Amino acid sequence: MLRLPLDHPGTADHRSPMRFLWWLAKGQWRTLLGGMAFGIVWMSCQAVMPAVIGRAIDRGVSDKDGSVLLAYAGVMLAIGLLQAFTGIMRHRFAVTNWLTTAYRTVQLTGRHAVHLGGTLPRKVSTGEVVAIGNTDISHLGQVMDVSARFSGAIVSFVLVAVILLQTSTTLGLVVLLGVPGLMLLIGPLLSPLQRRSAAQRQLMGELSNTASDIVGGLRVLRGIGGEQVFHDRYRRESQATRRAGVEVARVQSVLDALQVFLPGVFVVVVVWLGARYAVAGRISPGELVAFYGYAAFLMIPLRTATEYANKVIRARVSAQRVCRLLALEPDVEEPVEPAAAPPEGSVLADARSGLRVRPGAITAVVSEPADESAELADRLGLCAPEPDDDVTLGGVPLTALPRADVRRRIVVSDTAATLFSGRLGDRLDTTGAGGARLEQALATASADDILDALPDRLDAVVSERGRSFSGGQRQRLVLARVLTGDPEVLVLVEPTSAVDAHTEARIAARLRAHRAGRTTVVTTSSPLMLDAVDEVAFLRDGVVVATGTHTDLLRDVPAYRTVVTRETEVPA
Repeated sequence: MLRLPLDHPGTADHRSPMRFLWWLAKGQWRTLLGGMAFGIVWMSCQAVMPAVIGRAIDRGVSDKDGSVLLAYAGVMLAIGLLQAFTGIMRHRFAVTNWLTTAYRTVQLTGRHAVHLGGTLPRKVSTGEVVAIGNTDISHLGQVMDVSARFSGAIVSFVLVAVILLQTSTTLGLVVLLGVPGLMLLIGPLLSPLQRRSAAQRQLMGELSNTASDIVGGLRVLRGIGGEQVFHDRYRRESQATRRAGVEVARVQSVLDALQVFLPGVFVVVVVWLGARYAVAGRISPGELVAFYGYAAFLMIPLRTATEYANKVIRARVSAQRVCRLLALEPDVEEPVEPAAAPPEGSVLADARSGLRVRPGAITAVVSEPADESAELADRLGLCAPEPDDDVTLGGVPLTALPRADVRRRIVVSDTAATLFSGRLGDRLDTTGAGGARLEQALATASADDILDALPDRLDAVVSERGRSFSGGQRQRLVLARVLTGDPEVLVLVEPTSAVDAHTEARIAARLRAHRAGRTTVVTTSSPLMLDAVDEVAFLRDGVVVATGTHTDLLRDVPAYRTVVTRETEVPA
């Protein structure tokens, strides 16, 4: 099993793509050095093999000395075995480096997504996060993968140049000066490749986001006949992404062609010079054979160098996308000096709206439009985009408390809550409370019939986002999940909007008993639910204008009666 260091990169590291790549490399320096060491030995074995073959020809074949030829054959066998062993180890380290980089990135972005919480969907699209896991981790891993071969390419190039300088100064200089010159010819292609790769990556993220939207709303699209509209939209975006990929491929194809053409020309030059020297008697037949070997071998480090440059460009583009995600900060910052936690059973209050929630009671919030009460629910749970000090618990602003304590004591369950795929029992009992509490929560949420319809009951597997359940079933299961956690303060946003009247009446009646002694806030305009709560707060223009029981407000507040009874005109 890989041990992945997950220390978070510093501020500078997660804002600079190259610093982020350096941080990744620094976190796995042992496997990187191991891969480089084996890569150097592996490619050096290939580099010295032509020299050994040349010596065997000159001293064994030309001199007709069988013992010397046998000795050199043994040396070649030893070099071949060493090359095979180091090649295997280099590949193992390369795969390890690829996997370590890829999964460190996945774990890092996943942890940061959890750290952002509700801030994440407001600042970055789902498709962008998905594209990081699908595409970017591969590019980041590949640059760590090729590092071992690139190190071997550099060392073997120097080794061959030294050997050629000892044999022929002219040939040695051709190698030392020719290879950097070939790299300079490839350099102008790297900038357009990076620019086009960045544009393609942007379109891929947008396309993934569109695909996620279509899959998530497929049932709604079928209901309103909008499938073809979104099909055409996806087709246009996919074609734009394809065209961007073709633009990248054009530059990439030229780069790939130069990776073959330029080393090939270089090989021809070296072989031609070597042949002329052999004809002139300046080098021996064995050295000529060695020159042919070097000429063929030099294509490997040259292509490896261009491959490394190509993958660095792609990794830099991917690192930039990851850095943008890591640079996001949550809306709620941890207080520098956290305040002392108020005792359990403290009053939850919102100064902006004037709402005061009695401890141990069920309070309903009614508003027209419903978005006002939903916004208030977000503020009560410190989930609003711009939190302030208006919401207090026991007189202490929520922003002054550690975020983990607020999330533990105050839980907000809104209509957008979904179920994760996996075993149903595990997805409902997220706190490990046990079977008895879960069964009680399922009964309160009137979800018994859902279990009865499942052959495996709690062992049934939930499909992605709970799509195998209807909207009402999902809503009841989400309610059961949050009730199982039994938080000190529970804020429910329209918890029964998707269920029928009989089911809603059962949930309303059971909720009072289930949450006895615990503080509960429910945003709703359903008379069945309002009739079962202890107190109702009527919200207009973001301010509580009336409080009391459902019956009293129906009798005394015409505006409240209009909202609850669904009348068409709201009195002034």
